[in-house]
Amino acid sequence: MKIVRWGIVGCGNVCEVKSGPAFAKVDGSKLVAVMRRDAVKAKDYALRHGVEQWFTNADDIIFNPDIDAVYIATPPSSHAEYAIKALRAGKAVYVEKPMARNYAECQEMIRVAKETNQPLFVAHYRRALPYFLKVKELVDGKRIGAILAVNVRFYRGAAHADRESHSHIWRVDPEVAGGGYLFDLAPHTIDIIEYIAGKIDDVKGSATNLAGLYAAEDTITASFRFENGAVGSALWCFVTTNDIRTDTIEIIGTKGSLTFSTFEFTPIVLRAEGREERFAFKNPQHIQQPLIQTIVEELQGVGKCPSSPEEGARPSWVMDKILGRI
Repeated sequence: MKIVRWGIVGCGNVCEVKSGPAFAKVDGSKLVAVMRRDAVKAKDYALRHGVEQWFTNADDIIFNPDIDAVYIATPPSSHAEYAIKALRAGKAVYVEKPMARNYAECQEMIRVAKETNQPLFVAHYRRALPYFLKVKELVDGKRIGAILAVNVRFYRGAAHADRESHSHIWRVDPEVAGGGYLFDLAPHTIDIIEYIAGKIDDVKGSATNLAGLYAAEDTITASFRFENGAVGSALWCFVTTNDIRTDTIEIIGTKGSLTFSTFEFTPIVLRAEGREERFAFKNPQHIQQPLIQTIVEELQGVGKCPSSPEEGARPSWVMDKILGRI
């Protein structure tokens, strides 16, 4: 069976544990080369992770004949540019979330993938984790009956760097990230909700900047409706106190409810038929590894990745709707 040879564009923090090492560990996969604009950091990453080649120019990855697939782990402002270039160079592409800065950029990436007949995947790796697969199993098995509503609550305090006027955090620079922490974190929540509860077909929202720490929105509300008629609400606040730090998703059904989290991986709580059950899971060392395995298997023609580009673009559509962009 053919080995899928990978190159990474942007070997930064996310590649240290979450994703990078997995490309060398999954069956049928090899990490051939990495790229970062800082030569010292690119070389350091390659040496520490046993990667044969390192570069400072993305084109050296994208047009490398020894590479079959490109993982794009740069800030969102360059996702569309690099993905489109790689697709046109005949490479399969795996891009970090958010897929791009806005839904329009996502649509252009999808258009080029179809035009070039090249595979495009998005890093919604929660779709392959046992924790969320268990939630999906419970919902699909009608343990809580038919879904009526979904409630999302995410609160956290501002980071120390957020309060330093001289610091530049790309995650809260709309020109780079598309928005603020909503664009960095909410895609995971939105994607997993749609994966478990079904497609959202209507969204209304309101976003504001209350703390004035950076240019992007810091407090956001949304109400939404699923195609099956169920309704939902969400509140994200990134500038409260960590004393009330919250990360919960609650799915309410005709027979009970399920409570779980996007990032904290708190035990899944099922309340139904007059009793409560809890389910706990330990994540793999490299949290993206299960999804990367499915990508490799699809590229080898023996499996199917659960995160398609059309699904990967959905959180961008939802967030653009919340912000009134579309």
